[in-house]
Amino acid sequence: MILIGQYDSPFVRRVGIALTLYDLPFEHWPWSTFGDADRLIAYNPLLRVPALVTDDGDTLLDSHSIIDHVDGLASPEARLLPVNEPERRRAMKSVSLATGISDKAVSLFYENVLHDHPSAQWIERCKRQIVAALSALELEGSHRTTAFWNGERIGHADIAIGAMLDHLIASHPDLVDLDDYPALQRHGETLRAMPVFQSIYQPFIPPA
Repeated sequence: MILIGQYDSPFVRRVGIALTLYDLPFEHWPWSTFGDADRLIAYNPLLRVPALVTDDGDTLLDSHSIIDHVDGLASPEARLLPVNEPERRRAMKSVSLATGISDKAVSLFYENVLHDHPSAQWIERCKRQIVAALSALELEGSHRTTAFWNGERIGHADIAIGAMLDHLIASHPDLVDLDDYPALQRHGETLRAMPVFQSIYQPFIPPA
C-alpha cells in the first residue's frame, strides 16, 4: 500500500498511525496538496489527502473510507474500533468530534491565509464549532476511567484526538488554551509520548 500526504495533516497522520499499529506495511509519499498538485491529481482528482493506493492498484480518497478499509484487513479482536454496541457508537462519536475539529481548523487556516479579505463571520463560526466540540470531548474525557478513550488499549478515538490536538496547537497556537481542557491536555501528553505518535509525525508546514 502507498499512503499519500504529509503527516502535518491530522487526517494523513491518523491513517499512518493506524497502519503502523496494525503492523501493515506501506510506502509513504509525503506529497503536498499545493506543491505536488500535478502529481497528486493523477491519484485523487479532488486534490486532497490522504489518499491510499491499495495493493490491487485501487485508490481510496479520504480518511474515513481508508480507515474503514484498513480496519477490514484486521481481525475483529485487533480492530481499533470497538465491535460491539454501545461502545462502537460512542467511539465513533468521539472520532467524529475530533476529526470535525480538525476539519474546521483546516478551514479556518485557509480562510485566514488564502483570502485577501477573510470572512469575519466564517472565522467566528469555525472558532465556535471548534470550542464547542473541544468542550464536548473534554466532558467525555473527564468521565473516562480507562487507560485510553474507549477502553484499556489504544483505539481510533485516541488516534483522532491526538492528531487533532497536535495539529490544532501547531496551526492555531493562539486559538485555545488547553489549560481549559485538562482531560484532553493530559491525554494528549500521554499519546504524544508514545513511540508511534513520535515516528508518524511531521512539524506543521504552512502551504507555500
